[in-house]
Amino acid sequence: MDELEESKFNNIIRKIIKKSLFTERQVEIILNEKDLLETEFPITKGAYYRQVRQSRDKLIGLFYSIVLFRGLGILLPDDIDVMSKLSEQVGVIYESDIFPEREDEVVGVIDKLIRQAGSM
Repeated sequence: MDELEESKFNNIIRKIIKKSLFTERQVEIILNEKDLLETEFPITKGAYYRQVRQSRDKLIGLFYSIVLFRGLGILLPDDIDVMSKLSEQVGVIYESDIFPEREDEVVGVIDKLIRQAGSM
């Protein structure tokens, strides 16, 4: 994403996106396609739909990975519960303002919980 473009996300959400499999632009496109974010993209229609396809393919791959890892017992029910609770909290964070001095603490807690769930 171009540095000059203004982000649609707060600092915590941007930090989470950086650790995800998706770019900020891809997250914006997925939100836009699901009518959860209205934004204009300063790119050609062809480039936009190419990115839509790439984002959709990546999202489908993520879902297949979750099904596979859950089916093989790599992702356990407790892991899914932790991810669900974290997801709810990220939804709250997305909709609210967090004091800048608390951002690193919040990201640290999320990171710790995800790393615990992802330990092998």
